[in-house]
Amino acid sequence: MNRESFINKLRIDLLAMVEKQLTPVAMKYGYSETPLETNIKWKPLVLVIGNYSSGKSTLINNFLGSEIQATGQAPTDDSFTVITYDPSTSPDGPIRVTEERDGKFLLNDPEYPFESLRKHGQRFSSHFRLKKVNAPFLRNLSVIDTPGMLDSITERDRGYNYQNVIGDLAQIADLVLVLFDSHKAGTVREAHTSLRDTLPTRTFEDRVLFVLNRIDECVSLVDLLQVYGTLCWNLSQITGRKDIPTIHLTYSPGAMKESPNSFEGDLGFLKYLENQRSELKNAILMAPRHRLDHLATFVETHAERISHLIEALMAYQKRFQKYKIRNLLMGFVLSILGGALAEIGLASMNGLASVDAVMMHASGGLVFVVIFLAWIVYIKKLFYRRFRKRQLKQLDALTPLENQTRRDNWDSIRELVSHYIIKTAGQFSKRDLKSEHESVRMVFEKGAKKIREALNELAAIHHDDVAEVDKWIDRQSSLLKHT
Repeated sequence: MNRESFINKLRIDLLAMVEKQLTPVAMKYGYSETPLETNIKWKPLVLVIGNYSSGKSTLINNFLGSEIQATGQAPTDDSFTVITYDPSTSPDGPIRVTEERDGKFLLNDPEYPFESLRKHGQRFSSHFRLKKVNAPFLRNLSVIDTPGMLDSITERDRGYNYQNVIGDLAQIADLVLVLFDSHKAGTVREAHTSLRDTLPTRTFEDRVLFVLNRIDECVSLVDLLQVYGTLCWNLSQITGRKDIPTIHLTYSPGAMKESPNSFEGDLGFLKYLENQRSELKNAILMAPRHRLDHLATFVETHAERISHLIEALMAYQKRFQKYKIRNLLMGFVLSILGGALAEIGLASMNGLASVDAVMMHASGGLVFVVIFLAWIVYIKKLFYRRFRKRQLKQLDALTPLENQTRRDNWDSIRELVSHYIIKTAGQFSKRDLKSEHESVRMVFEKGAKKIREALNELAAIHHDDVAEVDKWIDRQSSLLKHT
Protein backbone atom coordinates (compact mmCIF):
# COMPACT_ATOMS: atom_id res chain seq x y z
CA MET A 1 0.00 0.00 0.00
CA ASN A 2 1.49 3.35 -1.03
CA ARG A 3 1.37 6.63 0.84
CA GLU A 4 -1.64 8.11 -0.97
CA SER A 5 -3.65 4.89 -0.71
CA PHE A 6 -3.07 4.67 3.01
CA ILE A 7 -3.99 8.32 3.57
CA ASN A 8 -7.19 7.65 1.62
CA LYS A 9 -7.84 4.65 3.86
CA LEU A 10 -7.45 6.87 6.92
CA ARG A 11 -9.95 9.29 5.42
CA ILE A 12 -12.47 6.51 4.79
CA ASP A 13 -12.02 5.16 8.32
CA LEU A 14 -12.50 8.65 9.76
CA LEU A 15 -15.72 9.14 7.80
CA ALA A 16 -16.98 5.74 8.96
CA MET A 17 -16.24 6.74 12.54
CA VAL A 18 -18.28 9.91 12.13
CA GLU A 19 -21.15 8.04 10.49
CA LYS A 20 -21.38 5.32 13.12
CA GLN A 21 -20.51 7.15 16.34
CA LEU A 22 -21.09 10.88 15.94
CA THR A 23 -23.98 11.34 13.53
CA PRO A 24 -26.62 9.29 15.44
CA VAL A 25 -25.89 11.25 18.63
CA ALA A 26 -25.69 14.60 16.83
CA MET A 27 -29.08 14.13 15.17
CA LYS A 28 -30.73 12.76 18.31
CA TYR A 29 -29.89 15.86 20.35
CA GLY A 30 -30.53 18.37 17.58
CA TYR A 31 -26.85 19.22 17.13
CA SER A 32 -27.19 18.65 13.40
CA GLU A 33 -30.21 18.36 11.13
CA THR A 34 -28.34 16.24 8.59
CA PRO A 35 -25.69 13.52 8.94
CA LEU A 36 -22.35 15.08 9.84
CA GLU A 37 -20.48 12.99 7.30
CA THR A 38 -22.36 14.62 4.41
CA ASN A 39 -20.37 17.80 5.11
CA ILE A 40 -16.98 16.15 4.77
CA LYS A 41 -17.30 13.17 2.45
CA TRP A 42 -16.91 15.15 -0.79
CA LYS A 43 -13.76 16.55 -2.35
CA PRO A 44 -11.91 19.58 -0.87
CA LEU A 45 -13.75 22.88 -1.24
CA VAL A 46 -12.42 26.40 -1.81
CA LEU A 47 -14.88 29.20 -1.01
CA VAL A 48 -14.34 32.55 -2.72
CA ILE A 49 -16.06 35.59 -1.19
CA GLY A 50 -15.60 39.33 -1.48
CA ASN A 51 -17.05 42.69 -2.41
CA TYR A 52 -18.88 43.00 -5.68
CA SER A 53 -16.55 43.66 -8.64
CA SER A 54 -13.54 42.68 -6.54
CA GLY A 55 -12.42 40.31 -9.31
CA LYS A 56 -13.64 36.99 -7.89
CA SER A 57 -14.89 35.64 -11.20
CA THR A 58 -11.85 36.95 -13.09
CA LEU A 59 -9.54 35.22 -10.60
CA ILE A 60 -11.45 31.95 -10.90
CA ASN A 61 -11.43 32.14 -14.70
CA ASN A 62 -7.68 32.71 -14.61
CA PHE A 63 -7.17 29.59 -12.52
CA LEU A 64 -9.47 27.50 -14.72
CA GLY A 65 -7.94 28.76 -17.94
CA SER A 66 -11.20 29.81 -19.56
CA GLU A 67 -14.03 32.34 -19.29
CA ILE A 68 -16.33 30.16 -17.17
CA GLN A 69 -17.81 32.86 -14.93
CA ALA A 70 -19.29 36.15 -16.18
CA THR A 71 -17.19 39.21 -15.34
CA GLY A 72 -17.77 42.95 -15.28
CA GLN A 73 -17.51 46.16 -13.29
CA ALA A 74 -21.08 45.99 -11.99
CA PRO A 75 -22.51 43.00 -10.05
CA THR A 76 -22.85 40.33 -12.75
CA ASP A 77 -23.96 37.21 -10.89
CA ASP A 78 -26.11 36.88 -7.79
CA SER A 79 -25.76 33.09 -7.52
CA PHE A 80 -23.67 30.73 -5.44
CA THR A 81 -21.96 28.61 -8.09
CA VAL A 82 -20.27 25.31 -7.31
CA ILE A 83 -17.64 24.69 -10.00
CA THR A 84 -16.39 21.13 -10.08
CA TYR A 85 -14.53 18.74 -12.38
CA ASP A 86 -16.26 16.62 -14.98
CA PRO A 87 -14.26 13.37 -15.27
CA SER A 88 -16.46 12.08 -18.09
CA THR A 89 -14.98 14.46 -20.67
CA SER A 90 -11.53 14.66 -22.17
CA PRO A 91 -9.27 17.32 -20.64
CA ASP A 92 -7.45 17.66 -23.95
CA GLY A 93 -10.17 19.73 -25.61
CA PRO A 94 -11.01 23.38 -24.92
CA ILE A 95 -11.91 24.13 -21.31
CA ARG A 96 -15.65 24.69 -21.09
CA VAL A 97 -18.76 24.11 -19.03
CA THR A 98 -19.85 20.56 -19.80
CA GLU A 99 -22.96 20.44 -17.60
CA GLU A 100 -25.08 22.80 -15.53
CA ARG A 101 -27.62 21.87 -12.85
CA ASP A 102 -29.92 23.96 -10.71
CA GLY A 103 -30.11 24.33 -6.94
CA LYS A 104 -32.86 21.76 -6.42
CA PHE A 105 -30.68 19.08 -7.95
CA LEU A 106 -27.63 20.17 -6.00
CA LEU A 107 -29.44 20.30 -2.64
CA ASN A 108 -31.08 16.90 -3.02
CA ASP A 109 -28.33 14.79 -4.57
CA PRO A 110 -26.59 12.80 -1.80
CA GLU A 111 -23.36 12.86 -3.81
CA TYR A 112 -22.87 16.50 -2.82
CA PRO A 113 -22.41 17.88 0.73
CA PHE A 114 -25.10 20.57 0.50
CA GLU A 115 -28.15 18.86 1.97
CA SER A 116 -28.00 21.03 5.10
CA LEU A 117 -28.45 24.17 2.94
CA ARG A 118 -32.04 23.24 2.12
CA LYS A 119 -33.11 25.05 5.28
CA HIS A 120 -32.35 28.37 3.56
CA GLY A 121 -35.47 28.04 1.45
CA GLN A 122 -36.70 28.29 -2.11
CA ARG A 123 -35.25 31.74 -2.83
CA PHE A 124 -31.80 30.47 -1.97
CA SER A 125 -32.12 27.29 -4.05
CA SER A 126 -33.00 29.45 -7.06
CA HIS A 127 -29.67 31.26 -6.54
CA PHE A 128 -27.61 28.08 -6.16
CA ARG A 129 -26.23 26.10 -9.08
CA LEU A 130 -23.62 23.64 -10.27
CA LYS A 131 -21.20 23.90 -13.18
CA LYS A 132 -19.12 20.95 -14.30
CA VAL A 133 -15.96 21.98 -16.13
CA ASN A 134 -13.24 19.91 -17.79
CA ALA A 135 -10.45 22.05 -16.30
CA PRO A 136 -7.44 20.10 -14.92
CA PHE A 137 -7.24 22.66 -12.11
CA LEU A 138 -10.39 21.08 -10.63
CA ARG A 139 -9.23 17.46 -10.60
CA ASN A 140 -8.78 17.32 -6.83
CA LEU A 141 -10.92 20.21 -5.57
CA SER A 142 -14.00 22.29 -6.22
CA VAL A 143 -14.51 26.06 -6.11
CA ILE A 144 -17.58 27.96 -4.90
CA ASP A 145 -18.07 31.41 -6.38
CA THR A 146 -20.41 33.67 -4.39
CA PRO A 147 -22.51 36.79 -4.97
CA GLY A 148 -20.58 39.99 -4.36
CA MET A 149 -21.01 41.58 -0.95
CA LEU A 150 -22.93 44.83 -0.92
CA ASP A 151 -23.45 47.73 1.45
CA SER A 152 -27.17 48.40 1.59
CA ILE A 153 -28.76 45.10 0.60
CA THR A 154 -30.79 43.28 3.27
CA GLU A 155 -32.00 39.73 3.88
CA ARG A 156 -35.39 40.85 2.64
CA ASP A 157 -33.82 42.04 -0.62
CA ARG A 158 -31.99 38.75 -1.22
CA GLY A 159 -34.80 36.53 0.04
CA TYR A 160 -32.47 34.46 2.23
CA ASN A 161 -29.94 35.06 4.99
CA TYR A 162 -26.69 35.67 3.13
CA GLN A 163 -24.49 35.48 6.23
CA ASN A 164 -25.96 32.15 7.32
CA VAL A 165 -25.28 30.68 3.89
CA ILE A 166 -21.70 31.99 3.91
CA GLY A 167 -21.24 30.53 7.39
CA ASP A 168 -22.53 27.09 6.38
CA LEU A 169 -20.27 27.01 3.32
CA ALA A 170 -17.26 28.26 5.28
CA GLN A 171 -17.77 25.48 7.79
CA ILE A 172 -17.30 22.77 5.17
CA ALA A 173 -14.65 24.60 3.11
CA ASP A 174 -10.97 23.73 3.37
CA LEU A 175 -9.92 27.21 2.26
CA VAL A 176 -11.69 30.58 2.18
CA LEU A 177 -10.44 33.38 -0.09
CA VAL A 178 -11.60 36.87 0.91
CA LEU A 179 -11.13 39.33 -1.96
CA PHE A 180 -10.96 43.13 -1.80
CA ASP A 181 -10.21 45.63 -4.51
CA SER A 182 -8.60 49.04 -4.56
CA HIS A 183 -11.97 50.83 -4.67
CA LYS A 184 -13.63 49.09 -1.71
CA ALA A 185 -10.94 48.09 0.76
CA GLY A 186 -13.16 46.19 3.16
CA THR A 187 -15.70 48.86 3.95
CA VAL A 188 -19.00 47.42 2.70
CA ARG A 189 -21.40 46.28 5.39
CA GLU A 190 -21.72 42.62 4.37
CA ALA A 191 -17.92 42.21 4.26
CA HIS A 192 -17.66 43.77 7.71
CA THR A 193 -20.27 41.35 9.11
CA SER A 194 -18.66 38.34 7.45
CA LEU A 195 -15.20 39.08 8.83
CA ARG A 196 -16.32 40.16 12.28
CA ASP A 197 -19.09 37.67 13.03
CA THR A 198 -19.58 34.92 10.45
CA LEU A 199 -16.16 33.52 9.59
CA PRO A 200 -14.66 33.54 13.14
CA THR A 201 -17.50 31.35 14.41
CA ARG A 202 -17.68 28.96 11.44
CA THR A 203 -14.09 28.31 10.40
CA PHE A 204 -10.48 28.65 11.56
CA GLU A 205 -8.12 31.58 10.98
CA ASP A 206 -5.52 29.48 9.19
CA ARG A 207 -8.05 28.58 6.49
CA VAL A 208 -8.76 32.20 5.52
CA LEU A 209 -6.58 33.98 2.94
CA PHE A 210 -6.94 37.73 2.30
CA VAL A 211 -6.41 39.03 -1.22
CA LEU A 212 -6.10 42.63 -2.41
CA ASN A 213 -7.00 42.19 -6.06
CA ARG A 214 -6.95 44.54 -9.07
CA ILE A 215 -3.94 46.45 -7.74
CA ASP A 216 -3.21 47.48 -11.34
CA GLU A 217 -6.09 49.96 -10.98
CA CYS A 218 -4.08 52.02 -8.49
CA VAL A 219 -2.74 55.01 -10.39
CA SER A 220 0.62 55.01 -8.60
CA LEU A 221 2.65 53.29 -5.92
CA VAL A 222 1.53 55.95 -3.41
CA ASP A 223 -2.07 55.19 -4.27
CA LEU A 224 -1.46 51.46 -3.72
CA LEU A 225 0.20 52.11 -0.34
CA GLN A 226 -2.79 54.19 0.75
CA VAL A 227 -5.21 51.43 -0.31
CA TYR A 228 -3.09 48.77 1.39
CA GLY A 229 -2.91 50.83 4.58
CA THR A 230 -6.66 51.39 4.54
CA LEU A 231 -7.30 47.66 4.18
CA CYS A 232 -4.88 46.84 7.03
CA TRP A 233 -6.61 49.39 9.26
CA ASN A 234 -10.07 48.05 8.42
CA LEU A 235 -9.00 44.46 9.05
CA SER A 236 -7.45 45.37 12.40
CA GLN A 237 -10.65 47.11 13.47
CA ILE A 238 -12.96 44.37 12.23
CA THR A 239 -11.01 41.33 13.43
CA GLY A 240 -9.53 42.90 16.55
CA ARG A 241 -6.13 41.44 15.64
CA LYS A 242 -2.92 43.39 16.10
CA ASP A 243 -0.99 41.06 13.80
CA ILE A 244 -2.55 41.53 10.39
CA PRO A 245 -2.36 38.30 8.35
CA THR A 246 -0.63 38.17 4.98
CA ILE A 247 -2.53 40.04 2.28
CA HIS A 248 -1.82 38.70 -1.20
CA LEU A 249 -1.43 41.39 -3.88
CA THR A 250 -2.80 40.31 -7.25
CA TYR A 251 -4.02 41.53 -10.60
CA SER A 252 -4.92 40.03 -13.94
CA PRO A 253 -2.55 41.02 -16.75
CA GLY A 254 -5.25 40.14 -19.27
CA ALA A 255 -7.88 42.29 -17.57
CA MET A 256 -5.34 45.10 -17.20
CA LYS A 257 -4.73 45.20 -20.95
CA GLU A 258 -8.45 45.40 -21.64
CA SER A 259 -9.13 48.10 -19.04
CA PRO A 260 -9.56 51.65 -20.38
CA ASN A 261 -7.89 52.92 -17.20
CA SER A 262 -4.62 51.14 -17.84
CA PHE A 263 -3.16 54.11 -19.70
CA GLU A 264 -4.28 56.78 -17.24
CA GLY A 265 -1.76 56.12 -14.48
CA ASP A 266 1.88 55.26 -14.05
CA LEU A 267 1.87 51.48 -13.64
CA GLY A 268 5.63 51.17 -13.67
CA PHE A 269 5.53 50.28 -9.99
CA LEU A 270 3.97 46.89 -10.82
CA LYS A 271 7.33 45.54 -12.01
CA TYR A 272 8.67 45.97 -8.47
CA LEU A 273 5.80 43.94 -7.03
CA GLU A 274 5.40 40.23 -7.42
CA ASN A 275 2.00 39.36 -8.81
CA GLN A 276 1.08 36.76 -6.21
CA ARG A 277 -1.60 35.15 -8.36
CA SER A 278 0.54 32.07 -9.01
CA GLU A 279 1.39 31.82 -5.30
CA LEU A 280 -2.30 32.02 -4.52
CA LYS A 281 -3.02 29.33 -7.09
CA ASN A 282 -0.47 27.04 -5.46
CA ALA A 283 -2.06 27.67 -2.05
CA ILE A 284 -5.41 26.58 -3.48
CA LEU A 285 -3.91 23.47 -5.07
CA MET A 286 -2.50 22.56 -1.65
CA ALA A 287 -6.01 22.31 -0.18
CA PRO A 288 -6.36 18.57 -0.88
CA ARG A 289 -3.13 17.87 1.05
CA HIS A 290 -4.64 19.50 4.13
CA ARG A 291 -7.96 17.71 3.72
CA LEU A 292 -7.30 14.85 6.15
CA ASP A 293 -5.92 17.22 8.77
CA HIS A 294 -9.05 19.36 8.35
CA LEU A 295 -11.22 16.27 8.72
CA ALA A 296 -9.44 15.41 11.96
CA THR A 297 -10.09 18.97 13.19
CA PHE A 298 -13.73 18.68 12.12
CA VAL A 299 -14.15 15.45 14.06
CA GLU A 300 -12.32 16.75 17.13
CA THR A 301 -14.33 19.96 17.22
CA HIS A 302 -17.74 18.34 16.85
CA ALA A 303 -16.93 15.39 19.10
CA GLU A 304 -15.82 17.77 21.84
CA ARG A 305 -18.93 19.93 21.48
CA ILE A 306 -21.31 16.96 21.42
CA SER A 307 -19.52 15.53 24.44
CA HIS A 308 -19.96 18.85 26.25
CA LEU A 309 -23.65 18.87 25.33
CA ILE A 310 -24.16 15.39 26.79
CA GLU A 311 -22.21 16.36 29.92
CA ALA A 312 -24.61 19.24 30.50
CA LEU A 313 -27.61 16.95 30.05
CA MET A 314 -26.09 14.44 32.46
CA ALA A 315 -25.58 17.20 35.01
CA TYR A 316 -29.20 18.29 34.58
CA GLN A 317 -30.43 14.73 34.94
CA LYS A 318 -28.36 14.22 38.10
CA ARG A 319 -29.95 17.30 39.66
CA PHE A 320 -33.36 16.24 38.44
CA GLN A 321 -33.03 12.77 39.96
CA LYS A 322 -32.16 14.25 43.36
CA TYR A 323 -35.05 16.66 43.06
CA LYS A 324 -37.47 13.84 42.13
CA ILE A 325 -36.44 11.85 45.20
CA ARG A 326 -36.96 14.88 47.45
CA ASN A 327 -40.25 15.62 45.74
CA LEU A 328 -41.45 12.02 46.18
CA LEU A 329 -40.52 12.05 49.87
CA MET A 330 -42.34 15.35 50.28
CA GLY A 331 -45.45 13.87 48.66
CA PHE A 332 -45.18 10.77 50.83
CA VAL A 333 -44.84 12.77 54.05
CA LEU A 334 -47.72 15.09 53.15
CA SER A 335 -49.89 12.08 52.26
CA ILE A 336 -49.15 10.45 55.66
CA LEU A 337 -49.88 13.74 57.37
CA GLY A 338 -53.14 14.05 55.43
CA GLY A 339 -54.19 10.51 56.37
CA ALA A 340 -53.33 11.09 60.04
CA LEU A 341 -55.30 14.34 60.12
CA ALA A 342 -58.25 12.53 58.54
CA GLU A 343 -58.19 9.92 61.30
CA ILE A 344 -57.91 12.56 63.99
CA GLY A 345 -60.78 14.48 62.42
CA LEU A 346 -63.00 11.42 62.33
CA ALA A 347 -62.19 10.56 65.92
CA SER A 348 -62.99 14.05 67.17
CA MET A 349 -66.28 14.48 65.33
CA ASN A 350 -69.39 14.49 67.55
CA GLY A 351 -71.32 11.33 67.38
CA LEU A 352 -68.52 9.33 65.90
CA ALA A 353 -66.73 8.40 69.09
CA SER A 354 -67.85 4.86 68.64
CA VAL A 355 -66.48 4.61 65.10
CA ASP A 356 -64.72 1.31 64.64
CA ALA A 357 -60.91 1.68 64.77
CA VAL A 358 -60.54 -0.42 61.66
CA MET A 359 -62.90 1.83 59.72
CA MET A 360 -61.07 4.89 60.99
CA HIS A 361 -57.69 3.55 59.90
CA ALA A 362 -59.17 2.52 56.56
CA SER A 363 -60.49 6.03 56.04
CA GLY A 364 -57.08 7.50 56.93
CA GLY A 365 -55.43 5.08 54.51
CA LEU A 366 -57.87 6.05 51.77
CA VAL A 367 -57.07 9.73 52.29
CA PHE A 368 -53.36 8.87 52.17
CA VAL A 369 -53.81 7.03 48.84
CA VAL A 370 -55.92 9.82 47.31
CA ILE A 371 -53.43 12.53 48.30
CA PHE A 372 -50.41 10.51 47.18
CA LEU A 373 -52.01 9.65 43.81
CA ALA A 374 -52.98 13.27 43.29
CA TRP A 375 -49.39 14.23 44.08
CA ILE A 376 -47.97 11.66 41.69
CA VAL A 377 -50.36 12.41 38.83
CA TYR A 378 -50.84 16.17 39.05
CA ILE A 379 -48.98 18.08 41.74
CA LYS A 380 -45.47 16.75 41.05
CA LYS A 381 -45.75 17.90 37.42
CA LEU A 382 -46.25 21.46 38.61
CA PHE A 383 -43.13 21.18 40.79
CA TYR A 384 -41.16 19.57 37.94
CA ARG A 385 -42.16 22.42 35.64
CA ARG A 386 -40.99 24.96 38.21
CA PHE A 387 -37.71 23.05 38.63
CA ARG A 388 -37.18 22.97 34.87
CA LYS A 389 -37.82 26.70 34.48
CA ARG A 390 -35.41 27.47 37.32
CA GLN A 391 -32.69 25.30 35.80
CA LEU A 392 -33.14 26.85 32.35
CA LYS A 393 -32.66 30.30 33.86
CA GLN A 394 -29.42 29.08 35.45
CA LEU A 395 -28.24 26.96 32.52
CA ASP A 396 -24.61 28.06 32.77
CA ALA A 397 -24.40 26.44 36.20
CA LEU A 398 -24.79 23.00 34.64
CA THR A 399 -21.24 22.85 33.36
CA PRO A 400 -17.81 24.06 34.48
CA LEU A 401 -16.37 26.70 32.12
CA GLU A 402 -12.84 26.84 33.42
CA ASN A 403 -11.11 27.70 30.14
CA GLN A 404 -11.76 29.50 26.88
CA THR A 405 -12.17 26.31 24.87
CA ARG A 406 -15.03 25.13 27.07
CA ARG A 407 -16.60 28.59 26.99
CA ASP A 408 -16.44 28.61 23.19
CA ASN A 409 -17.92 25.12 23.01
CA TRP A 410 -20.65 26.08 25.46
CA ASP A 411 -21.58 29.13 23.40
CA SER A 412 -22.14 26.84 20.41
CA ILE A 413 -24.34 24.28 22.21
CA ARG A 414 -26.03 26.22 25.02
CA GLU A 415 -29.28 26.76 23.10
CA LEU A 416 -29.28 23.12 21.98
CA VAL A 417 -29.17 21.98 25.62
CA SER A 418 -32.05 24.30 26.46
CA HIS A 419 -34.14 23.14 23.49
CA TYR A 420 -33.60 19.46 24.26
CA ILE A 421 -34.58 19.87 27.91
CA ILE A 422 -37.75 21.69 26.89
CA LYS A 423 -38.52 19.17 24.12
CA THR A 424 -38.19 16.14 26.42
CA ALA A 425 -39.51 17.88 29.57
CA GLY A 426 -36.22 16.89 31.16
CA GLN A 427 -36.95 13.17 30.81
CA PHE A 428 -34.09 11.20 29.26
CA SER A 429 -32.29 7.95 29.94
CA LYS A 430 -29.24 7.99 32.17
CA ARG A 431 -28.00 4.78 30.58
CA ASP A 432 -28.26 6.23 27.06
CA LEU A 433 -26.48 9.43 28.07
CA LYS A 434 -23.62 7.53 29.65
CA SER A 435 -23.23 5.16 26.69
CA GLU A 436 -23.36 7.97 24.13
CA HIS A 437 -20.92 10.08 26.09
CA GLU A 438 -18.39 7.24 26.21
CA SER A 439 -18.79 6.64 22.47
CA VAL A 440 -18.27 10.31 21.57
CA ARG A 441 -15.31 10.71 23.92
CA MET A 442 -13.69 7.67 22.35
CA VAL A 443 -13.93 9.35 18.94
CA PHE A 444 -12.38 12.52 20.32
CA GLU A 445 -9.66 11.00 22.48
CA LYS A 446 -8.66 7.95 20.46
CA GLY A 447 -9.87 8.26 16.90
CA ALA A 448 -9.13 11.73 15.54
CA LYS A 449 -6.12 12.27 17.82
CA LYS A 450 -4.46 9.06 16.68
CA ILE A 451 -4.95 10.06 13.07
CA ARG A 452 -3.46 13.48 13.77
CA GLU A 453 -0.46 11.88 15.49
CA ALA A 454 -0.02 9.62 12.49
CA LEU A 455 -0.15 12.60 10.11
CA ASN A 456 2.39 14.53 12.17
CA GLU A 457 4.71 11.55 12.07
CA LEU A 458 4.22 11.16 8.32
CA ALA A 459 4.90 14.87 7.74
CA ALA A 460 8.33 14.44 9.30
CA ILE A 461 9.23 11.76 6.76
CA HIS A 462 10.60 12.92 3.43
CA HIS A 463 8.35 11.98 0.53
CA ASP A 464 11.20 10.24 -1.30
CA ASP A 465 12.14 8.08 1.66
CA VAL A 466 10.09 5.08 0.55
CA ALA A 467 11.49 2.75 3.21
CA GLU A 468 10.52 5.08 6.05
CA VAL A 469 7.07 5.64 4.56
CA ASP A 470 6.57 1.86 4.35
CA LYS A 471 7.61 1.48 7.98
CA TRP A 472 5.16 4.23 8.94
CA ILE A 473 2.35 2.47 7.07
CA ASP A 474 3.15 -0.81 8.83
CA ARG A 475 3.05 0.90 12.26
CA GLN A 476 -0.23 2.67 11.50
CA SER A 477 -2.07 -0.05 9.55
CA SER A 478 -4.09 -1.07 12.61
CA LEU A 479 -4.61 2.51 13.76
CA LEU A 480 -8.39 2.52 13.98
CA LYS A 481 -8.97 -1.16 14.72
CA HIS A 482 -8.62 -0.55 18.44
CA THR A 483 -10.73 2.62 18.67
